[in-house]
Parts: sequence; structure tokens; C-alpha cells
Amino acid sequence: MTRREALRLSLSGIVGFPAVGKAAREPAADVSAMAAQVREAERAFAKTMADRDHAAFAGFVSEEAVFIGGASVFRGRAGVAEGWKRYFEGLQAPFSWDPEQVEAVASGLALSSGPVFSPDGKRVGTFNSVWRRETSGLWKVVFDKGCPPCRCE
Repeated sequence: MTRREALRLSLSGIVGFPAVGKAAREPAADVSAMAAQVREAERAFAKTMADRDHAAFAGFVSEEAVFIGGASVFRGRAGVAEGWKRYFEGLQAPFSWDPEQVEAVASGLALSSGPVFSPDGKRVGTFNSVWRRETSGLWKVVFDKGCPPCRCE
């Protein structure tokens, strides 16, 4: 065993990097299929807002999620659900969103980004979400941050 291999093995056991060695030994995942799964999950996530289904919304959020909006930061599934509860009040959704770009990596992370629309269809922002494939195989949102639409050319 080389010194480098010994160091990697000791780091994987001490620091918790087993996925690094595991990913190197396993065939690459089909990242285009993963991106398609995340696009589908993002659309289903957005549908929870249109359907006014707060409980279903929370089901897409990771237990360790961080959602950033303006000066507010909501942490954990319960914190995000509580922070977003106001958006589910009333008969009409205050906004909608749709993934425009989705990219994934073989290790089970993905980024989705796209426009946010007002109820009358005007683009009012852009969302950026990081998804992670959980041990259950389901994709959950880990990070989310919205921002105003870009006004640059």
C-alpha cells in the first residue's frame, strides 16, 4: 500500500470521507437522468404552492434545509415550513416558479434555477435551489435562495 492510499484510508475512517473512495470505484451515475428527476421534483414542489398544499410542500424540504429570503433565514424542515406558512394562506398562490436550468453531479447533488412569477404572470424574481438525493432515493431541497430578476444585458 502506498503512502497516499494509506492516507486516504485513514482520512476516510477519521474524517468521514468514505464517499470519496466509493465514488471513485463505482461507475458514474447518469447525470442527465438525475437532472430530469430533479426537474420533475422541482415542478412537483412548485405544484404544492399552486395546490395550496403546505404539508406536501414541507415533504420536499430536507431536515437540514436552509432557505434564505431577504433578511430571513429559515433552518430545518420545521423552520422552513413555519417560515413559508404565510405563502399558503388564501385561495390564490402569491407566486409560482418553474425550473429553467437543472444540473446534477454523480454524487447526488443538483442545482435548479429559474423564474419566479407573480399571479398575473410577470417575472418578479429568480430562484436557486440545491437538491440532494437522500438515502431514501428521494430528492429534497437542501438550500434555497431567491433574488430579483437580473436587469443586466
